[in-house]
Amino acid sequence: MSETMLAVVKPEAAPGADVRQMPLPQIGPDDVLVKVKVASVCGTDLHIYNWDQWAQNRIKPPLIPGHEFCGHVTAVGKNVTTVKEGDFVSAEMHVACGKCYQCRTGEAHICRYVKIIGVDANGAFAEYVKIPESNIWKIDPSIPPDYASVLDPLGNAVHTVLAGEIAARTVAVVGCGPIGLFSIAVARACGASQVFALEVNDHRRKLAERMKADFALNPVKDNVFEMVMDATDGLGVDVVLEMSGKTDAIRLGFKILRLGGRVSLLGIPSKPVEFNLADDFIFKGATVQGINGRLMYKTWYQMNALLKAGKLDLSPVITDRMAMADFSKGMDRLKTGEASKILLYPNGKPTS
Repeated sequence: MSETMLAVVKPEAAPGADVRQMPLPQIGPDDVLVKVKVASVCGTDLHIYNWDQWAQNRIKPPLIPGHEFCGHVTAVGKNVTTVKEGDFVSAEMHVACGKCYQCRTGEAHICRYVKIIGVDANGAFAEYVKIPESNIWKIDPSIPPDYASVLDPLGNAVHTVLAGEIAARTVAVVGCGPIGLFSIAVARACGASQVFALEVNDHRRKLAERMKADFALNPVKDNVFEMVMDATDGLGVDVVLEMSGKTDAIRLGFKILRLGGRVSLLGIPSKPVEFNLADDFIFKGATVQGINGRLMYKTWYQMNALLKAGKLDLSPVITDRMAMADFSKGMDRLKTGEASKILLYPNGKPTS
């Protein structure tokens, strides 16, 4: 094995990224070395690339980003027992400390001292990535690599959808980025009676239709409140899945929520949001949940079951495939608003 590898690198505290040769990760006794087959681009990676305020406060270059991937195990540390060379794997990239109150009471997904591979440590936009054995997830052979590379964002969708009752419920998905689009598929697979997709971007709204949303509405042009009330006999929706983080969208979500309904909030606002607590929460008897990451590892088992059973068609969300060497072109595609999930291949874009 070569001592270097091709990787996307954030070399310094400035916009952009380079593709260059980097040293191969050195694994410890409890680590696994994975040869990346497919990596997927997240909105977080665009923040890092653009070097916005969040990235400036969080990222410490040099860094290899990337936290969505799948690949094959090529080496294991001497203490590793659960995987072996050749296994097809992905990973939970939130590395919990295992010692804090949250970790010791079954809430490792909100660990106080969590470190994220691809954000706080070198990640998967490379030919190889180092992962702690505890975070490796073995992938069922029936799951195709393209799907296996997006388990991280799919897990966010599964966690959000299944944070409460969903079967026979009416659901509004607010914001149709990749996680919102995945949420449509998960809600349908788990028995939602009607799914309303709310999205201002024309491209994403068309994808929502392909993901089998019953209604794909533009909050800027459509009277969403009236249309939802007409379709729900004046009740409003049972469940709001908020994926946008946009102030107006969040408020609209609460407006169309029925009395006693559930709002699960995954989208992250860029600034504080002001609410009318009495009308939006208290008098409605609303259940309001903050959703962070994936349940470790309940969500992963749920994802595996849905994918293994063929319940999820994720293909419309995957809009672009390109060689990892063309990473900057992928960032340009995301900025146009015409791409959804972009897959990167370390060894070049597949021919079929």
